[in-house]
Amino acid sequence: RRTRKTPPEGWDEIEPVLNDFVEKTREAENESHEGKRKAESSWPIFRIHHQQSRYIYDLFYRRRAISRELYEYLLKEGYGDKNLIAKWKKPGYEKLCCLQCIQTRDHNFGTTCICRVPRAQIEEDKVIECVSCGCRGCSSGD
Repeated sequence: RRTRKTPPEGWDEIEPVLNDFVEKTREAENESHEGKRKAESSWPIFRIHHQQSRYIYDLFYRRRAISRELYEYLLKEGYGDKNLIAKWKKPGYEKLCCLQCIQTRDHNFGTTCICRVPRAQIEEDKVIECVSCGCRGCSSGD
């Protein structure tokens, strides 16, 4: 997956974790789709992608454990989703599950996904689940 460019300092420390994410993604891609809806078969891949991007975000912005050079290298190599991480930095999007949930053109009536609605505004006995990624609620107001 890497280019020929030598990775920056600190790569050796996080490489095993990133390789685990890559292996989990491969397993999710090869998993049987029997008995699942069309969109439901891609949910594990979305979850792993989210976890991997969140891991990189936390290392750089929360724990300050990696350098900017390594952070930019990871994004360039495709280990993290730079657009999703950019949204996490904005107020109201701290828990965003995927970019598809905020695309108004992909939803009825030009709104966002049901998982973006705060739990306080949804009936208690109603179970919500995003069609595109399987999220059960990623509103920052929860």
